[in-house]
Amino acid sequence: MKSMTKLILEPEKQLKLNPVGYEIENKRRVVIMVLDGAGVGAMPDAVLYGDANASTIPNVSQKAGGLKLPQLTSLGLGNIAVVQGVPPSPSPRASFGTMGMSSPGKDTTTGHWELAGLVLQEPFPVYPGGFPPEVIEPFKESIGRDILGNQPASGTEIIQELGEKHLKTGFPIVYTSADSVFQVAAHEEIVPVSLLYDWCRIARSLLKGKHAVSRVIARPFEGKPGRFKRTERRKDFALSPPCSTLLDWVSRAGKEVAVVGKVKDIFNEKGVTRHIPAAGGNSAVTSGILEAMNKVKEGLIWANLGDFDTLYGHRNNAEGFARALEEFDRFLLLLSEYINPLDMIVITADHGCDPTWPGTDHTREFVPLLIWGDPVKKGVSLGTCTSLADLGATAMEYLQVRGTLDGDSFWDLIKK
Repeated sequence: MKSMTKLILEPEKQLKLNPVGYEIENKRRVVIMVLDGAGVGAMPDAVLYGDANASTIPNVSQKAGGLKLPQLTSLGLGNIAVVQGVPPSPSPRASFGTMGMSSPGKDTTTGHWELAGLVLQEPFPVYPGGFPPEVIEPFKESIGRDILGNQPASGTEIIQELGEKHLKTGFPIVYTSADSVFQVAAHEEIVPVSLLYDWCRIARSLLKGKHAVSRVIARPFEGKPGRFKRTERRKDFALSPPCSTLLDWVSRAGKEVAVVGKVKDIFNEKGVTRHIPAAGGNSAVTSGILEAMNKVKEGLIWANLGDFDTLYGHRNNAEGFARALEEFDRFLLLLSEYINPLDMIVITADHGCDPTWPGTDHTREFVPLLIWGDPVKKGVSLGTCTSLADLGATAMEYLQVRGTLDGDSFWDLIKK
């Protein structure tokens, strides 16, 4: 793995497209980096979701007193949104625009599936009042014990609130959020992680039909009362996409589909040919991206940078969100050394998660679209795509893969 030193020594260096230090493969790759929750402004229907003035990156920039994002500035981030400290570029290095979500909802699974060319017609179920008896009672009966919680909550807060009672009773803490999730938390010294996973598999088998939540999540934690901390042994048990996505079509065509971090769980491994784990936050994900670019010669690389959402958006930490954006910007310097001449590189998001907006929910927002590489024209304004699925259709056309997806390709607009 190449050194990260250049991120500190050469902050003024602009993105380049000439790879350094490894053999070039004359094959096409698409690299999609999803900044989880990094929206750029409320969609017209955001009022229906209580998000009328949410605008994640612009509001974060104001709260932080401006952002220092030289690489994202050069790509054209300031050309698609008013971001303090990020002026419009007179000659963006990327083609740029925004995308709206045409599926109902504003959750991670919906956003990722739509990016991969699958538009949902019905939203996943959510439980603002907790899960009904028809869900909870069969779960308790199946695991042979009672539960604690059964309410929407912050995962870090509910283990502090109920963790001591959990230690005394052995009852798992069940909670949800504004997302379509059934989360089960248990202390690793009280409930072995393998047993917690079994309980989540039981929940997944029970949550069907109108209660088919997008994800069941095991949330192991450790520590003592007042100092409980979630461990890195989280595991997601997701629904599978109901039809073929970009990942399926690319892998069926004999090309690699490498995913970094939780992308594997979001698609329930469907269409994935290589998984690079990334426990440890955004820094682990960015290292995983570089590992994938070293190993994958042809196909699709897809990564989710989840800290924006989980650590900062949901916790109303605008300053942390700003720092994470600046760290990602520095990472783009190193990324440039791994880019092949036939690579198409994409930065986008799956929804908003405005840390300055009341509450801790995701926000219904347009997402950024920055797309560059030697095969891509510079400075093309794509305006606003009506669906995130347009990206999936574009990636599939560029990779010369046949298949059927929702969305309309914009490859003809940006190809050289």
